[in-house]
Amino acid sequence: MTTAALPLWMMQGFDPASGSAHERLTPDGRPDTNCPKRVRVQARQMFVMACASKRGWIDGAEGIVSALDQFVTRYAQHPSAPQVYVHVLNSENGVHDPRQDVYDLAFFLLACAWRFRAFNDSSALRKAEALIQHLDIYIKGPRGGWLEGDYSTEIRRQNPHMHLLEAFIALYDATGDGRWLARAGEIFALFENSFYDSHNGVLLEYFHHDWQPLSEDEGQEVEPGHMLEWVWLLHQYSQRSGAPVGRYTTTLYQRALQLGTEPETGLLYDAVSTRGRILKASKRCWPLTELIKASLCHAISGDREAEANAARGIQLLFQYYFNEKIPGLYVDQLDAENRVVNHLAPASTLYHLMIATTEAVDYCAAAQLKMRAEYGVVSG
Repeated sequence: MTTAALPLWMMQGFDPASGSAHERLTPDGRPDTNCPKRVRVQARQMFVMACASKRGWIDGAEGIVSALDQFVTRYAQHPSAPQVYVHVLNSENGVHDPRQDVYDLAFFLLACAWRFRAFNDSSALRKAEALIQHLDIYIKGPRGGWLEGDYSTEIRRQNPHMHLLEAFIALYDATGDGRWLARAGEIFALFENSFYDSHNGVLLEYFHHDWQPLSEDEGQEVEPGHMLEWVWLLHQYSQRSGAPVGRYTTTLYQRALQLGTEPETGLLYDAVSTRGRILKASKRCWPLTELIKASLCHAISGDREAEANAARGIQLLFQYYFNEKIPGLYVDQLDAENRVVNHLAPASTLYHLMIATTEAVDYCAAAQLKMRAEYGVVSG
């Protein structure tokens, strides 16, 4: 991350003329400037730069984040609601898709939290307050949670709520304001009452508007990567709230590995059924980052097998997804036979890799401190 990925993306991942983040890099490590820009990528890259800066891993990040903020303010503010942003811009920075998408907006909340943590940017907190107020007034859904956006859909998903939980925890960490932890509690209640299938021990993805789950015939899926992401998020929530989550995290972790792992490689399928039938044998990069994060949550309690799973996840990233010729570059997805589906590197994946890296770094640092304490070694 520090010697390859961040230097590459800081050099090639941003457009100095507009201040924007490029959507993706080509196989030779150059920006693809001819494709539409998902506005969520701007928020994810704000997070990456702020997080890396907070850890002292890069210099000059505040200027990049400020330019990103100016870019989305200029080009991506929604024409009827300046508190929020449109969904997609075209390659010329015109509005391609004007929808207000809750999944996107969750990442702007996350970015606001980290802009305040890294740079003490109080304006970011004001933007977060205005954004959540807009979500509450205009996009709040029936029976809890939020709709997909300001547009009509046949289904509701757990995925935007998962990232809202992440953002609310980050805002609580940044401010110490219990209102944000209470918001996280709203999402936790949705998880307990709707998202979690206790009969099969899995996380469900798709729901009707009353939060009744879709049947498998209607398109219900289970994503092992999301199950592992929830393990990490539930652990984070429990650390701050004291809520008991072990009965969920243990089951989700075990079932994700049981149902979602390709036996020959250890890679994770993109989607399976509630009983483990393979629905999508393709394998994206980001579920391995969630395997690393979830495994380290279990390893903290001394689970050596979970620690080995985290290490194996890191090895698999290097073996299957990272580019040997251009350090810092990666591919997004493999097909059922583990051949590369697309050699382009989406900028959005860097968010996943950053969190997995920080979790691994923090776990190793804590292990070293524990070892020093046990053996009476005093650090110089």
